[in-house]
Amino acid sequence: MRNKLLAGAMALALIGCSEKPADDAQVATSDGAPATEAASDDAGGDIPLQAAPGVAFDYSYTFRLADDRIAKVQEEHAAACEALGVQHCRIVDVRYRLDDEKFVEAQTRFKLDPGIARKFGSSAIASVEKAAGVLADASVNGEDVGTGVLASQQRSAGARAEIARIEDRLKQGGLDKSERAELLSQISALRGQLGEERQSRRTGEGRIAWTDVAFNYASDGGVPGIGNRNPFGTAWATLLGSGGTLLSVLLFVGAAVLPWALIAGTAIFLWRRFRPRKAKPSAPAA
Repeated sequence: MRNKLLAGAMALALIGCSEKPADDAQVATSDGAPATEAASDDAGGDIPLQAAPGVAFDYSYTFRLADDRIAKVQEEHAAACEALGVQHCRIVDVRYRLDDEKFVEAQTRFKLDPGIARKFGSSAIASVEKAAGVLADASVNGEDVGTGVLASQQRSAGARAEIARIEDRLKQGGLDKSERAELLSQISALRGQLGEERQSRRTGEGRIAWTDVAFNYASDGGVPGIGNRNPFGTAWATLLGSGGTLLSVLLFVGAAVLPWALIAGTAIFLWRRFRPRKAKPSAPAA
């Protein structure tokens, strides 16, 4: 099983790449042309970014380790991201949960510079193994976002050309009010389309510029309802807690009832001690 997991981890090395976004003009003219290599020295053995231009990757890892070590490993991964700086790594979500069965579930999501995403994942695997954990699952999904960006640029170019044509028609004059209003309405709609296309390109370029990486942490086993805790130690602690609770209740009840019981007992004693005695009837004469 361990060999299969290591083989799966090595498969990630074949896909850890992407490219940084270019501006609209550069993307429009770079279709099919090799991109400039941008992998830094820190990327180690990462594949050059031009291997998959315009592709946005999502990395997902699932680690399995002891419950009491998950929080520490999760903190180590967050610290490793912070050490890279916000230019290369950003933490976007952190979760930690103890479920009803006393198992820990946690997740940390990052946005990483595509050039170091795979190396960051490899370092995370090493830290989990150091904590006696294992890589339980790993996947990499890629989406061709660059093609959509290029198509958006082409649509924007067509919209700008149509706006220019309509504006030329308006300059020629000879239009009645309804025709002029119709042409102005078309220009307004086209400019709205340009804004939507621009926002779409920015979103796509953002996905290319930053790789989403998710670390999922799961418990490595244990007894449902108990987890990895010592059940005998837990039972003893519960017994002591219950005994302490019972003693507290008895003391509380005693403190509340005892004074009244003493008063009632004293009153009964005094009544019996000082109550008038009835005279005994005299015996009849013989």
